[in-house]
Amino acid sequence: MSTTRTSAAVAPTMGPLARVVAPLIDPSVFDFWAGLINPAWSWARPLARVIERRVEAVDTVTLVLQPNRHCGPVKPGQHINVSAEVNGRRTTRSYSVTNVPGTDGRIHITIKRVDNGKLSTHLCKKTRVGDALELGLCFGEMTLPPHPQGDWLFLAAGSGITPFVSLTRALAARGMPVDLTLLYWAKTRGELCFVRELRELARSHPRFKLQVILTHEAQCLSDEAQGMISAEQLTKLAGDLAGKQVFACGPGGFVDTARALTTDRAKSFMAEGFTPSAPASLDPAAATTVRVSLLQSGRTLEVPSGMSLLTALEQQGLSPASGCRMGICQTCVCTKQSGITQDINTGELDTEAGTAVRLCVSRANSDISLDL
Repeated sequence: MSTTRTSAAVAPTMGPLARVVAPLIDPSVFDFWAGLINPAWSWARPLARVIERRVEAVDTVTLVLQPNRHCGPVKPGQHINVSAEVNGRRTTRSYSVTNVPGTDGRIHITIKRVDNGKLSTHLCKKTRVGDALELGLCFGEMTLPPHPQGDWLFLAAGSGITPFVSLTRALAARGMPVDLTLLYWAKTRGELCFVRELRELARSHPRFKLQVILTHEAQCLSDEAQGMISAEQLTKLAGDLAGKQVFACGPGGFVDTARALTTDRAKSFMAEGFTPSAPASLDPAAATTVRVSLLQSGRTLEVPSGMSLLTALEQQGLSPASGCRMGICQTCVCTKQSGITQDINTGELDTEAGTAVRLCVSRANSDISLDL
């Protein structure tokens, strides 16, 4: 029996000896045998072992991960792509880091199970201590500057609390150098995460104010507010927005509303959505079927013009690399060699050849060819 050896990638974290023997190693073979000893051992793949699992709220768990040496650095407020095999297929989604990564290198991610969400259900229901997950590079610009200052306002809805927990913990570790107000919306009390800790931080740091807001509870406690985000509510709970640096995270519709309510009223606004915003409208008369040519595989597919390219390709049985599915992490970017695409969020058309398109937030407006 003959064996074909593929050249091993030389990871930047390798030592001198590893670099010498790298051409002699088949990474997949090494990973297989090393994984029998420790699931997080690998030749070059960034893996992390689950060392703790705890329930945070209804259908929500926190996984504490111990990454191997191939994982890169991560900052409070950033996201990281997490991959696992679900029903025989590698599935990737992005999750916010919820701790302040320290010298132990551990990373905490908090996952809310989503209806029909393959990976979120797997992580919440089936992942156990000792399991290994694959990690991608961290990404996201909603991080702390070297010297935070001023008056800050965090607007969090649902799972949008996760990056703000990390940022609040980081600010508290610095002695709370800013005036910070965190408004946290959830449907029910049972869905609230980290509230006990956040309330303790508010008691310990006079410059930090927390307000919990419930939208689907019949009665609220004395320290809870009620109702959907509105201009009146923001004025009542956060005061004058002039001079405030506003950060928002949550479902796309929440983020869009927060942006509209604070534009021209606050000093600055930064946001990240956990679900896409409402897509740019498409004239029903213009909806049609377009041809997508995949240049690497030689396949030609017919897909609906009104659907994101990522979803359309997945419905054809393909599995393009993807992560956040909101146009943030760039995992699904590929080159469009010809044709016209439209950004689902902004409505902007891209008619140039040889440009990079994000499959998750782009749809085809004509026959196109992709470098896939």
